[in-house]
Amino acid sequence: MANTKSAIKAARKSARFATRNQGLKTRLKTLHKKLDAAVKGADAAAIKAAASAYVSAMDKATKSGVVHRNAASRAKAHVAKHFAVKK
Repeated sequence: MANTKSAIKAARKSARFATRNQGLKTRLKTLHKKLDAAVKGADAAAIKAAASAYVSAMDKATKSGVVHRNAASRAKAHVAKHFAVKK
């Protein structure tokens, strides 16, 4: 248990950020699944829309510190590879 005021505040912040981070990660996973489904469907418009939504969400998660910038870059490169193949 936290003993100081600053430790108590840090514990509150940690819980708040953990909740936010979990929601963002869940959203990223959902968008990634939608992108995979679109790639299997081979519809170019659906792939482009799903890729755009995924990359946008990944950039926002990186900006807020939920995802490391190198991990986001790697994920976006994989998306670009899928899009290039199905063009």
